[in-house]
Amino acid sequence: MLWQQVYNPLGSMVLSTLLAALPVVVMLVGLGFLHLKAHVAAAAGLLAALVVAVFVYGMPFAMAGNAALLGGLSGLLPIGWIVLNIIY
Repeated sequence: MLWQQVYNPLGSMVLSTLLAALPVVVMLVGLGFLHLKAHVAAAAGLLAALVVAVFVYGMPFAMAGNAALLGGLSGLLPIGWIVLNIIY
């Protein structure tokens, strides 16, 4: 599947940038102001990222899901490596 990202989907750099920053804002507000647990705030940020990617930037949902899975696995690899080194 081929998909080309449009960097300015709303025709305004300011609005496009604000919407692109929304997942980070959701996660930080969840952590800092709502006092959510880290994994809940991260899940809320991931959901916000998927919504923005699919509905604002027009990314196919299957591709967005694959990107989320790859990002999660890439994040778990260093954690697993550290745990493995702690064990041995």
